Amino acid sequence: MNVDYYRQRASAGLIITEATQISQQGQGYAWTPGIYTPEQVAGWLEVSKAVHEEGGIIFLQLWHVGRVSHPSFQQDGGLPVAPTAMPVPGKTFIVDETGRGVWGDIPEPQELTKSGIEAIIGDYVTAARNAIAAGMDGVEIHAGNGYLLDQFINSNSNHRMDQYGGSKENRARLLLEVTDAISREIGASRVGVRLTPMGRFMGMGDDTPEETFGYIAEQLSRRSPAYLHLVEPEIVGTVLDEHYDPRWDSIMKLLRERFKGPLILAGGFTYEKAQAAIAEGRGDVIAFGRLFIANPDLPYRLRTGARLNDPDSSTFFGGDSRGYVDYPALVETE
Repeated sequence: MNVDYYRQRASAGLIITEATQISQQGQGYAWTPGIYTPEQVAGWLEVSKAVHEEGGIIFLQLWHVGRVSHPSFQQDGGLPVAPTAMPVPGKTFIVDETGRGVWGDIPEPQELTKSGIEAIIGDYVTAARNAIAAGMDGVEIHAGNGYLLDQFINSNSNHRMDQYGGSKENRARLLLEVTDAISREIGASRVGVRLTPMGRFMGMGDDTPEETFGYIAEQLSRRSPAYLHLVEPEIVGTVLDEHYDPRWDSIMKLLRERFKGPLILAGGFTYEKAQAAIAEGRGDVIAFGRLFIANPDLPYRLRTGARLNDPDSSTFFGGDSRGYVDYPALVETE
C-alpha cells in the first residue's frame, strides 16, 4: 500500500517522504515508519523503485521526535529524551491495550547526556546510509515542528548549560553536527534541511528568532546542502497556528538573504498563493502536503485548473487504504 501511495504521486518531480524515525528511540507516534532495520530498508527500496519507474525523485525525511514520545515506544518502557527535562504541552498518538490508536499524555522526558547526543548523531548517519541503500536520492533532516532538533534550537525548550545550550551557536550545534556528519557520509548535495521558524507547535518558541534562525541559515548556506525547506507558520503540525507572529515576514526576508541555495516553502499553500510566492522571489519551490494526499495527480490538476479533491482529515492518523490510496485521479472521475 505504501508503494502504491508514492507511485501515485511520483509526478511531483521531488517527493519528500513522510517523517521517518532514525531509531526506536526516535519514534513518537503509532504506526510511523522507520529506517533502522533491514526490513524497513527493504520496504523503502520498493517505494524508491516505484517512484523511479515513474520518473520521480525521492528524498527520505529523517526524524527524531525527542520529548514528543511515550514510554510504550521506548526500549524497555523508558522515558523519552530531550535537551532539557521539561514536559511538552500536548499529546501523542499511541496504541491502547485493545490495539486501537488513541491520544495519550506525554510524560516529562529525561535530559540527554553528552554520550546520548553522540549516539543520536550516529543514528542519523546510519539512517542516512540506510536511506541511500534503500534507493533514495537523498535525505531531508527534519529540524522543525517541535521535534528533537527543534527542541535544541529553541530557547524555551533548551535550558542546557553545556556546549549544546545557551547561545544561538550552541543551540544550533546539534543540527549542524548532524548535517555535517550526514554530508560526510552521503554528500551535501543529497542533504536537505527542514526548519519551522516561529512555529509554536509542541510548545516551541525562541527569545530571539531573527538571530537564531538567521545564524542557522547562514551556517547551512556555507555547507551547500541540496536545499533549505521552510514551513510558514500558518500550518505547524496538523493544525492552524493561532499564534501567528507578524515578525515572520522580516524573518523570511532575512533567511532568504542568508541562505544562498534553493529555498522550498510549505504551509497550506493554494495554487494562487504558491504562484505569488514564486513571483515575489520568496522561494524557489513550493511544497504541498495535504492537497497532495487528496490529489495523487496534483501537478496536472494545478496546471490545468481542474477541481481538487478535499482531504478527509479523519483518515490522517493510521488506518487502512481509506484516505490513503483511494483518492481518485482526474482521469478516473471523468
